[in-house]
Amino acid sequence: MVSDSALAPARARCPQCGTELASSVLACPGCGRLVYADDLKRLAADAEAFVRAGNPSGALASWRRALELIPPATRQHQAVAARLEALSREVQAGEIAARTPERSHPSRRPAWARGVGLVGGIGLVVWKFKFVLGFLLTKGKLLVGGLTKAGTLFSMVLSLGVYWKLWGWKLAAGLIGAMYVHEMGHVAALRRLGIKADAPMFVPGLGAFVRMRQYPANPSENARVGLAGPIWGLGATLACAGLHLATHQPAWAAIARVSAWLNLFNLLPVWQLDGARGFHALSRRQRWIAALIIASMWFLTAEGLLVLLLIAAVGQAWLGRAPARGDRRALVEFAVLVIALAALTALPVPTAGP
Repeated sequence: MVSDSALAPARARCPQCGTELASSVLACPGCGRLVYADDLKRLAADAEAFVRAGNPSGALASWRRALELIPPATRQHQAVAARLEALSREVQAGEIAARTPERSHPSRRPAWARGVGLVGGIGLVVWKFKFVLGFLLTKGKLLVGGLTKAGTLFSMVLSLGVYWKLWGWKLAAGLIGAMYVHEMGHVAALRRLGIKADAPMFVPGLGAFVRMRQYPANPSENARVGLAGPIWGLGATLACAGLHLATHQPAWAAIARVSAWLNLFNLLPVWQLDGARGFHALSRRQRWIAALIIASMWFLTAEGLLVLLLIAAVGQAWLGRAPARGDRRALVEFAVLVIALAALTALPVPTAGP
């Protein structure tokens, strides 16, 4: 399979018409020949080989690299972009089918999860979230592999030292672990969609981030990448809450509560936070539904952070640009995350005994 290093450099002269080429051009200004024509053929062949091998993520990565080598205002760019978007839809549909085989057999779904519209979708996703911890455990290889990156490990240790000094080693270690799981959720989604990104980096006092080197092709991909972090973060939070119930150690309850708050904060639909990526895929009507769910959870939990979420959501619903047709899955995931994380921020933290 072709790698980035295998791509040919820009030619000094066009082999077809002899026109001198600048190092940054993608097409000959004289005859229009694509500078990386041979590499594009190899990338297309690689993509097809990945599809035949049952590796759509590899195919997506090849098509994304090919798109970078084609001038935007060309029919070739449009054709590859259309191929990329169609394959992305298939990958996302495959994820849903893999996680919810009951869709084709309604009788297998829980009775309370049957139905139509948002309520039925939320019921199904809530029922599925009981498998989040098991899902995370199956991703152990990815989680361990992320720690082999020097930048990730060094910045993690640095942040651990800062938080340790502020709150003690137990809360510091649990908080770093929860943030790491959150960021690896983004990494998993990016890999699944064939999007290049750097390893997670920690910034003491500011959390952690994953920098993308390519960008999602459409709002639905953006929502998958953005909401994957809080989904994995919810799994880490539930794991800590479960450990508290099993051990009765106050530290686990404190970690679960702080983790829930941090993941809920990331759902703010502003700037480059995860909630903004999710909201990009929501229609105006869906944004108002999301705002109503946030308001309901604020009424039930009195969590002050939800007021900020509500203000931002109303602003996006009222003034923000929204697609005519929204992504129902993004709405369901956003709604479930708000409900679950808001409830977990109310988790009581017992005081440690003498």
